[in-house]
Amino acid sequence: MNRRTARSPVVPALRAVRAVVFDTDGVITDSARVHAAAWKETFDAFLRDRPPADPARRGPFDPVGDYLRYVDGRSRLDGAASFLVSRGLDPTPAVVESVAAEKERRFVALLRTGGVDAYPGTVRLLWSLDATGVPMAAVSASRHARELLARAEVLDLFDAVVDGVEAAHLGLPGKPDPALFLEAARRLGEPPERCAVVEDALPGVEAGRRGGFGLVVGVDRTGGPDTVAALRGHGAGLVVRDLAELLAEREGEPW
Repeated sequence: MNRRTARSPVVPALRAVRAVVFDTDGVITDSARVHAAAWKETFDAFLRDRPPADPARRGPFDPVGDYLRYVDGRSRLDGAASFLVSRGLDPTPAVVESVAAEKERRFVALLRTGGVDAYPGTVRLLWSLDATGVPMAAVSASRHARELLARAEVLDLFDAVVDGVEAAHLGLPGKPDPALFLEAARRLGEPPERCAVVEDALPGVEAGRRGGFGLVVGVDRTGGPDTVAALRGHGAGLVVRDLAELLAEREGEPW
């Protein structure tokens, strides 16, 4: 009898897949808060120096709402352009690159002083999947993903990592294009329809849907009134607050 079927550590929704692809920031590690803080410092400074013409658009960057809406899950360049356009600005490529570079500088400084941790519920799920031989990959638009995973002491649990460095090298477009996830599935040796994607960002959830993945799990860390509906609307077939909810023991099921 198949060991994973007889004593599966995961809820039924995950048992139909052969591999799992995880987003990094906000899913595996709490580094999303560091990214949000770096973006806030960067955008607030930019808006003070170059305020939008419309007074209604001059407010500071919201590290929750604006982060989720404009930069979460996107590359630095795409995130910078998206937010500036939302404030009625028409940034040139040079301005976008400058803002993205400043965010990178601030993020590295915050990372060096504060560090990041892996979410305990995520670690439990990773160890359970690893114990039953389920291949796993970590994906991130960030160039710091490997460092973040190593600092959180979970890097060795992944069979593949597709980060911002490799995305640039391979010319892979950012989310909501599914290219990053598809490359991760390829490296795991499974077709996307036999893989699950676990994401907290709306562009990432949409990427999982567009990539034809067998299951897209949305992670709602904010608990906002509209977050679950937004995640489902972008393609999540299952939404959880913490990845420990994907363990069968949390459902009262025997392993």
